[in-house]
Amino acid sequence: MLVGERMSHPVITISLDLPITEAVNLMRREHIRRTPVIKDGKLVGIVSDKDLLNASPSPATSLSIWEMNYLLSKITVGDVMTKEVLTITTDTPIEEAARIMADNKIGGLPVVKDDRVVGIITETDLFKIFLELMGAREFGVRVTALAPDKVGQLAALAKAVAEAGGNFVAFVQTLGEDPSNREVTFKVTGIDEAQVRSAIEPHVEKIEDIRTNSS
Repeated sequence: MLVGERMSHPVITISLDLPITEAVNLMRREHIRRTPVIKDGKLVGIVSDKDLLNASPSPATSLSIWEMNYLLSKITVGDVMTKEVLTITTDTPIEEAARIMADNKIGGLPVVKDDRVVGIITETDLFKIFLELMGAREFGVRVTALAPDKVGQLAALAKAVAEAGGNFVAFVQTLGEDPSNREVTFKVTGIDEAQVRSAIEPHVEKIEDIRTNSS
């Protein structure tokens, strides 16, 4: 899965000289939390709703409403944006985008192609992918188990479920309790909890959770 398949596009962009009050209104209207800043068609920064709100006067200020409005009208997006922008391309693997965002503690990355912004990938886009990977909107029997980390183990587990009449709608593996095992979480349809348990018990060290859900 590549970024170009899951990015938000077309992307809403703003200019350097846009007053922050207008930028705030735009973000609220479009229900977005960050947007690339463009000059002459090129990316020059990125601004978030936090950047804009942090630039606003504190509620405890002694300024009058007219003074505040005047000062805010003089502050532009270019004054508060982040200028050093991390970017990715449309052919970046989605997990690489997630790693960059997690490592740098940022909520979104502009996507560029030929030096032009063609989209943006955000934490919301990643959450949607996570829902799909976990089969969160699918009916089925959901299982979390510890399986030995050895060649052929997952294939044997999948074969056992298939031979019992089950069909996988989601399958994810993560780190286990120690290097000798992996935690697998999957959802299957076509068989009930008892059938799933019977099929997988010979192939896992421990069933940590099993339940039937519709969402």
